[in-house]
Parts: sequence; structure tokens; C-alpha cells
Amino acid sequence: MKIDDLSTREAVGRSVLENGPSTAVVLGERLGLTPAGIRRHLDLLVADGVLEARDPHVALSRGRGRPSKVFVMTDSGREQFEHSYDDLAVAALKFMSAQSGEHLVKAFADSRAEDIKRKAEVSLAKKTNKSSALASFLTEQGYAASIEVHANGEQLCQHHCPIAHVAAEFPQLCEAETEAFSQILGTHVQRLATIAHGDGVCTTYIPKNPAINRVKTTAGKALS
Repeated sequence: MKIDDLSTREAVGRSVLENGPSTAVVLGERLGLTPAGIRRHLDLLVADGVLEARDPHVALSRGRGRPSKVFVMTDSGREQFEHSYDDLAVAALKFMSAQSGEHLVKAFADSRAEDIKRKAEVSLAKKTNKSSALASFLTEQGYAASIEVHANGEQLCQHHCPIAHVAAEFPQLCEAETEAFSQILGTHVQRLATIAHGDGVCTTYIPKNPAINRVKTTAGKALS
């Protein structure tokens, strides 16, 4: 196999890792590859277990004709691209925990969540649809997020997690992140699934009418 082929294949995989589920057309345009070229690399990445072809999200498949498959990063693919960085992060947090106790790890998780909250609130300041705006913000941060609308509320889906393997060792990171989402949206949210725990997507349930819930919560505090 040529070195150029290896570097191109790595670029294709990293593009999916950093931008989330992508079609062959989008990947070809993003990387300047011909349809035949991108297909060849995608077929090999799928055969190697780095990528997986899936049906697109409902919101992305509207229109005429058969919807194009989207390519997503598998767990083994994430390990190949992120393992060295994860090892360092896990080692650092384990050292912190051993030297100073679990409270320091929690403090780090809370600090990271506060940073997410601060940046997100700036991004969401003038947006009316907070949940969709949060999904857009998270996508910009590398989480490939989207919103699914259901009868009783919405689900925030994060198709990629840059810290999945670290969070698997230290769930405090996920817990603090979930609390940050709750504060950003002004309503209680519930984490239903996480990539860190082996699920394909990080899913957070957002109840319907968060603004009403926020008013109720504020009223309840006033009466207590």
C-alpha cells in the first residue's frame, strides 16, 4: 500500500471523527477526492472496522430518492485515532486522584463543565431555540450533535465524544457535563446513554417546554 493512500485514508477517518457522520459526497468535497477515490477509501475503512455505514438520521434524509448512507466512526476506530491522547489524560487523572483524592477529579470535571457552560451561553445568547442552538454549539466543539423531536420532549444526540475513553474511566466528566446542559437550557435533563459506556450515541433527554419548567422551578424555590 502506498504511503499516499495511507495518509489519505487517515484523513478520511479523521474527517469523520472530527465532523461526525458524513456521506461519501460530503467527504469527497471536504477532502477534494473524486467519487471513485472516496468510495475506495471508505470501503477499506469499513472493511478494517474503522468506519461503519448507517442509514442517515430522519431529519437528514428528507427529499426524493434513496437517502445516501452516512459513515460513522466505530469504537475500534476511535481507539486507533485517540488512544495515545486518552492514555495520557487517564494517567494524569489517576495521578491526581491518587495524590489528592477523588475530590480533585470532581473539581476538574466541574471546571471543564463550567467552561462548556460559559462558552455555550455566549453562543446561545440571542437564539430562541436553545436546544437546537446547543446542538450546533456542541457540533462546533467536535461532538457532531443533533436534536430529535419527540412527543414529550427532545433528545440531544452527540454522535461523537472526544473524551469517550477518558469518561469511561471517570464518569464524573459525563455527570458534570449533563449538569451543565441542565443549567444552559434552564430545565432538568436526563442522560439516557453515553458512548463512554458502550452506547453508539450520547443521548440526553430534554423535557418539553423547558421555559415552563424553569418558571415552575423558580416559583417552587420562591415558595420554599
